[in-house]
Amino acid sequence: MTDVTQQMRNISHHIYIDGQLRKSKASDATDVIEPATEAVLGSIAQTTDAEIDEALASCAVAQRKWWREFSALDRAAAMHEMADKLREMRAMLAEALTREMGKPYKEACDEVDWSIHSLRHSAEMGRNEQGRVMGPAVAGQFHYTLKQPRGTAALIMPFNYPLVLLAWEAGAALATGNAVIVKPSEYTSLTTLLFAEATKSLPDGLFQIVTGGARAGQRLVEHDDTHVVAFTGSVPVGRAVAAACGERIKPSLIETSGNDPFLIMPSAPLDIAARAAAFSAFMNCGQICVSAERFYVHQDIHDEFVKKLVEETAKLRIGNGLDKVDMGPMVASKERDRYETLLKGAMDEGARAAIGGSRPAGFNQGWFVEPTVLVDCTPDMSVFHNESFGPVAPICKVRDFDEAMELANASKYGLGANIYTMDLEETIRATPGFLVVPIRGRHDAPEGEIIGKK
Repeated sequence: MTDVTQQMRNISHHIYIDGQLRKSKASDATDVIEPATEAVLGSIAQTTDAEIDEALASCAVAQRKWWREFSALDRAAAMHEMADKLREMRAMLAEALTREMGKPYKEACDEVDWSIHSLRHSAEMGRNEQGRVMGPAVAGQFHYTLKQPRGTAALIMPFNYPLVLLAWEAGAALATGNAVIVKPSEYTSLTTLLFAEATKSLPDGLFQIVTGGARAGQRLVEHDDTHVVAFTGSVPVGRAVAAACGERIKPSLIETSGNDPFLIMPSAPLDIAARAAAFSAFMNCGQICVSAERFYVHQDIHDEFVKKLVEETAKLRIGNGLDKVDMGPMVASKERDRYETLLKGAMDEGARAAIGGSRPAGFNQGWFVEPTVLVDCTPDMSVFHNESFGPVAPICKVRDFDEAMELANASKYGLGANIYTMDLEETIRATPGFLVVPIRGRHDAPEGEIIGKK
């Protein structure tokens, strides 16, 4: 047992209220399983309604009595202290994140660094961004802007980037004078509780953490004492959150899934394109909403690109994220089961694994899968129309640029897109050509909650 695993065990079944970690009164708990070893790291409480009410009351006091009265300069100084503390905690948080979520240690360190930079950015935005005032409409008219915080922001977080998304959202809320209450993913709650140590520069009660599943998240969304909600996760849950906020005229920030296209044209340098494709498809074991999930490759360079991508994929080292590896396990057995069902469906429809396609040999424990390149794919296959959220790169051969663009946009998702080309005309046409909203104005991904995704 390391110092970090001991800390994780010590905070098991805790919540963070009024500036203190304390044991929850909840009788229900969920084990936290290390995805690389299947060891039990600890447990998280299913926070009670009474504890959530208490946390929100504490948020209100801290925000109204202290934080909203702080100057923008003082708020920025406190947030920079948070960033300084995160820098001190970098190694500890990175190890905790790797153990709890599975990503390689270097990627976990990167995430802590991104969190630090994000907090500093938000601190300075809050200090310096005062907005704009319209000029007078009639002679003698005087305009001014008074910006007011909303109150308490409820943040329902994903598992794949639990620290940097927390820094993005909490940083923006805090910098503008709001309190924050966080409901982390059940897969990364212990790491989030450890993060709380960095918030000691804030007034007690301004930043709170309550753990649990859907019930805790629902209570935060529907509670009268939350005034804005941010949610990152699956389409069905995002739809429910948006509807609940809409009924209450409560502002919400919703991000739900992606199925990003990746286009490779004949002019692209294929060595670079193949490395980029492997990075984009397999980083964080493919558990990123902006992972490349649909590859459309021009017929003239299709075979050569596939060969190079297979070579890049074969180089990837798989294993425990605490070792020198490029790809760790998936976050949970439930997520691996879901992903393998999708992969099997693609193969049943006629796709063939040029490399990968199963579980890696030599792993008797952990939720590992092989990075997979699928060929012989057609654009009607289900893998091209549902978020895989796993390490798979399905490749579809296209005749030309126009067909690639048409297929790239034939999706109910909208989030990110990629094109590799040295042709300036294709670049210019593609830039406004990728749609960034669902083209049919709807989300109809299969039901079944994914606890959280970026």
